[in-house]
Amino acid sequence: MFNQTFSADTQFRKASAEYNFGFLDEYAKKEVRRSVLKAIAIPGYQVPYSSREMPMGRGFGTGGLQLTLSLIGKKDTLKVIDQGSDDSVNAVNLRSFIEMTCPGIDTTTKVSEATLIQSRHRIPERELREDQILVLQVPYPDALVVVEPSEDKRKIMHGEADYSRLLVKLYEDIVKFNEITISHRYPTRINGHYVIDPSPIPRWDVPKLNNSKSLILLGAGREKKIYAVPPYTLAEPLEFDDIPFRVESFNDSTGKRRTCWRCGCDHSFLDEFIDAQTGDKRYQCSDSDYCDEQIKSQVNNQELEG
Repeated sequence: MFNQTFSADTQFRKASAEYNFGFLDEYAKKEVRRSVLKAIAIPGYQVPYSSREMPMGRGFGTGGLQLTLSLIGKKDTLKVIDQGSDDSVNAVNLRSFIEMTCPGIDTTTKVSEATLIQSRHRIPERELREDQILVLQVPYPDALVVVEPSEDKRKIMHGEADYSRLLVKLYEDIVKFNEITISHRYPTRINGHYVIDPSPIPRWDVPKLNNSKSLILLGAGREKKIYAVPPYTLAEPLEFDDIPFRVESFNDSTGKRRTCWRCGCDHSFLDEFIDAQTGDKRYQCSDSDYCDEQIKSQVNNQELEG
């Protein structure tokens, strides 16, 4: 079984050398780039494009992957993240595929070194720079799909900036649960007009869309849509005057802010998990690169003090 798997992998690597750089043909990449330009020109607008078949199931990041393959160059340095981690199955598989089909590029696990970042479900904790591009994988691009099943009607509602039914949905949440219960995919108005689904990022990451220094591109391969939040663009989560938008709270029952058990950070998004040995709850930075940076900084400070 191992020999069969190894042989198949070897054959794929040999075949990959015969593919065009970036796997996609040049016509496909040109179409994606044109769609990106239109998406930047009309912030938040969902630009349709001919999503190509990829060697993975749609819904596993094909939209973000097509964006990355169309934009990446041999001088770029790529970082691939899955829910903050560089080592998860989705991140490892996508990074390996891009490395095989884009010979000559560099890959990294550090946000500071990357020129192109593809992410699933998270925006890095470190503030991005103007020379960086963030690509977000999107399963469902349209925030209105929860209140209107017809795409034709949704297009009219987007064009007229009619989001009253979406606001009613948020209001119903408040009536039933005394708060807006959306934990991810929080609807966000871009440049005062289009409301987007910002991909399944937590609410913690939504404020990072506002006036971001980097270009943020969102690709939905299954739904065949590309949209963008250009640099220094207004991004406002939908809210009410008397019930403002809020991010996740990591305070304990006493009101004290929980910290990462690895680095002690008290200002990052935390993942909760159960310690297999003790059965106790533990909290850890979701962004593994940021967590490692905090530990390295602490070690450096201790060496300077010593």
